[in-house]
Amino acid sequence: MLEGITDPSLWAGLVTLIVLELVLGIDNLVFIAILVEKLPGKLRDRARVIGLLLALVCRLLLLASLSWLVTLTQPLVTLWNHAFSARDLMLLFGGVFLLFKATTELNERLEGSDNDDGQQKGGAKFWPVVAQIVVLDAIFSLDAVITAVGMVNDLPVMMTAVTIAILLMLLASKPLTRFVNSHPTIVILCLSFLLMIGFSLVAEGFGFAIPKGYLYAAIGFSVLIEALNQLAQFNRRRVLSAGRPLRQRTAEAVLHLLRGESERADLDAKTSSLIADSESHVLFNRQERVMIARVMGLGQRHVNSIMTSRHDVEHIDLNDDPAEIMARLDRNQHTRLLITDNANEPLGVVHVIDLLHQSLHQNSLDLRALIRQPLIFPERLTLLLALEQFRQAHTHFAFVVDEFGSVEGVVTLSDVMETIAGNLPNEAGEIDARYDIQQNGEGIWIANGHMPLEDLAMYVKLPLDDKRSYHTLAGLLMDSLQHIPQEGEELQVGNYLLRTLQVENHRVQKVEIVEQKTEADYEV
Repeated sequence: MLEGITDPSLWAGLVTLIVLELVLGIDNLVFIAILVEKLPGKLRDRARVIGLLLALVCRLLLLASLSWLVTLTQPLVTLWNHAFSARDLMLLFGGVFLLFKATTELNERLEGSDNDDGQQKGGAKFWPVVAQIVVLDAIFSLDAVITAVGMVNDLPVMMTAVTIAILLMLLASKPLTRFVNSHPTIVILCLSFLLMIGFSLVAEGFGFAIPKGYLYAAIGFSVLIEALNQLAQFNRRRVLSAGRPLRQRTAEAVLHLLRGESERADLDAKTSSLIADSESHVLFNRQERVMIARVMGLGQRHVNSIMTSRHDVEHIDLNDDPAEIMARLDRNQHTRLLITDNANEPLGVVHVIDLLHQSLHQNSLDLRALIRQPLIFPERLTLLLALEQFRQAHTHFAFVVDEFGSVEGVVTLSDVMETIAGNLPNEAGEIDARYDIQQNGEGIWIANGHMPLEDLAMYVKLPLDDKRSYHTLAGLLMDSLQHIPQEGEELQVGNYLLRTLQVENHRVQKVEIVEQKTEADYEV
């Protein structure tokens, strides 16, 4: 036993066999890298590890059954005057499967369907991907084991070499997978390798053995060319970034496009390729991206989606007791007061500054004399046009009316600006219902029922109808249920469960939103 361990030829054979097993396993790693990219991020490592461990088990089982392995090379069937062994049939099956998978993957990427990452990765299932890895593991394992049997006669040495090779592949698989999937040109190159390997397997299954040296020489030459290409891209990014930063180039192009200067908006080929190469680098931070998206949406949103409902606006009724009016004025935290008469349609608004001037120059309070008429917006007026009317009228306050002329709510210039910049603190320090949402654990939110769906979309991606007639979370519940929701009532919308938590005076105040895990998202 000790003599065997100290035998130099045994160690030489072990090292040589490990190297060959690693070389033969590269194509397996490439295939796994492309397949697991379809899975959600947290399942990729699990599928990759399971795939390689199954390859190890398969190879060890094949090595443990050497007597059966020898029979695989004996003729099994004869077709067209050619004898096929079990090994030939397995190679044919594996080659055709590899050609099919490589062709379909290439077609997806050349057609651009892999751009929809969310749909692709969300639709991939864990076990079907693992099953595809196992099928190719069996084919590649057969090739690797036959190579091991042809080189070394000692079974423990073969098993040790295979185990070490698989463990090394396991360590290298994660960085290789990350590198392959972050470089689209490398993915195309790897799929081309799989096509070539699949063709060689089919040829070998028909008895036309293609020397492995030719395949590896072609692969090595292609890898060298791609390495030079990656070096050229790195140098191009470094040189371009040394002048004007890519962020500045991109912003200028977008601004030219928005101004209608389409010719000047076109990026030169170098900058376009630089942006394409920077997929993993975010040019603009999240706050900038959200603000830009909100600005672009001003032309699609309407004032009734951001207005404060008439029932939520503090108002002063001229017919109230003077003491009550004074108490309301004393509690007021706003710069404008809504004035009504007998709680009917609003008469207009009173500016606090006018009230101050009146109190400084007169002895009696006369709110009716201070009433001003605000702007009147139809409820389907877009925010972009509302902003322009605010600018022209030099005022910050407007009534929102429906098609019958009834006042439905009020909107201010601050409401429009909050649509762009997000929630701004108000004088009273109250929480605006439009931004009243808290995350209560992973995949769970508690939102105000009056929160506009456009603002809710920043947190929860609910599937919504573009032609809907409602604008708030409560409107979604009522439209879907066709009645006022009761506390505890639930509604399934896409992958989200909406549970009504609080209802006051027929108004939905609080709603719990729970993200439902899909089959592919569960831990396996």
